Amino acid sequence: MADDPQRNFRSAYYEKVGFRGVEEKKSLEILLKDNPLDVEKLSTFSQRFPLPSMYRIHVWKVLLGILSPHSDSHALVGGYRKDQYQDILEALEVMRFINSSTPTTHIYLRMFQLESQVLPRCSETSPPDEEDEDFLSVSRAMEEIVDDTIDCYWLIKCFVTQFHTKFGDSIPHLPKSLEHYLSQEEPRLLNHLKNTGALAQLPHSLWFRRCFAGCLPESSLQRVWDKVISGSCKILVFVALEILLTYKIILMGINRPEGVVTFLCNIPQENTDAIVTKAIDLWHKYCGTPMHAV
Repeated sequence: MADDPQRNFRSAYYEKVGFRGVEEKKSLEILLKDNPLDVEKLSTFSQRFPLPSMYRIHVWKVLLGILSPHSDSHALVGGYRKDQYQDILEALEVMRFINSSTPTTHIYLRMFQLESQVLPRCSETSPPDEEDEDFLSVSRAMEEIVDDTIDCYWLIKCFVTQFHTKFGDSIPHLPKSLEHYLSQEEPRLLNHLKNTGALAQLPHSLWFRRCFAGCLPESSLQRVWDKVISGSCKILVFVALEILLTYKIILMGINRPEGVVTFLCNIPQENTDAIVTKAIDLWHKYCGTPMHAV
């Protein structure tokens, strides 16, 4: 679509007076009226703009395949999802894997294991392994974002499944990618992390396997997950990069690797919105801005 000078002027004006996103919200509403929904256009929109909170969960469901692109089937599919959730829940209760005191996140884990056919025997249950802990971290974060327990389970399940299916081969390469971009942006900090032995001990699991669940507050985290769900794991690299850049003065003053790790696993929570905004800007700087096809 050719650029509309009047639209561009309005967008610039809205942004100047503090109403950034007004035009984008209208564009998304137009996309959501399509039947069937154009998943590719929704993905492109989500890559380029933050999703309005009132539409976020609905868009996530479509992008994750929980809901079909055919809007007239959403009520029917939602009913099937609810029935399936109840069936799995009852099966776990009958098998005594869960009871009234089981934390919701652990119920989600057992449901996921049952559906994935990796549920252990009751006699063989052991403390959660690293992969289970990744799942539980995502679950705890999603619980803070989504009110409905049925929606929450399906979003966790499909988010985790899509993440590993799409990006499983890319995840091991993200630390090297972070090192490369850090060398471009702040080589002195990179050298300091190398010299102190902290570079190899950065919390890559927290950042790249848990997608910052347990690191960022949910208000900031969901803006990162918009990009991951719509098709980019590279955004995770730039969030990690911006965290390092934001706290470079503090990090340059820490000479023990365990001190660096402790700080990065417990970053201050009041500045995270600005960190995510700058990370998205860096991501666009290095990876380009997807063209919006509305």
